[in-house]
Amino acid sequence: MVCLGNICRSPLADGILRKKVANAGLSIEVDSAGTAGYHVGSAPDNRMQATGKSFGYPINDLRARQFEVADYDNFDLIYVMDKSNQDNVFNLARTQEDRSKVRMILNESHPGKDLEVPDPYYGGDQGFVDVFNLLDEATDVIINQLSNK
Repeated sequence: MVCLGNICRSPLADGILRKKVANAGLSIEVDSAGTAGYHVGSAPDNRMQATGKSFGYPINDLRARQFEVADYDNFDLIYVMDKSNQDNVFNLARTQEDRSKVRMILNESHPGKDLEVPDPYYGGDQGFVDVFNLLDEATDVIINQLSNK
């Protein structure tokens, strides 16, 4: 899961999918990163932590890290939250195979629409809830796909 700073959208997506993977009894590694290094080592934004906790997905134990080329080797799928971060991740791709691992997360719940998960950082509390709802829906599709493999 990849967003800009790895303190709002991607850690929530990470926390949601991580719990769904555990509940499904799957052995799948889930992680998140940011394309920028602004918040490396920081916990998720307090508002996103509160949102995750309110829906039963605590993420307070996660820490921000920056996306790196090695992530292409370590992960089969790389979900990005928006087109800007997709471009940043693509810029680190070494091959077409690397690029083929990158997907816009909302294309899982809204195929082919290239919708973006809005960054709630500068908005109000409702923006965090809206992001939760979008990611919850997309991760339901992802977990169904992973469970059927």
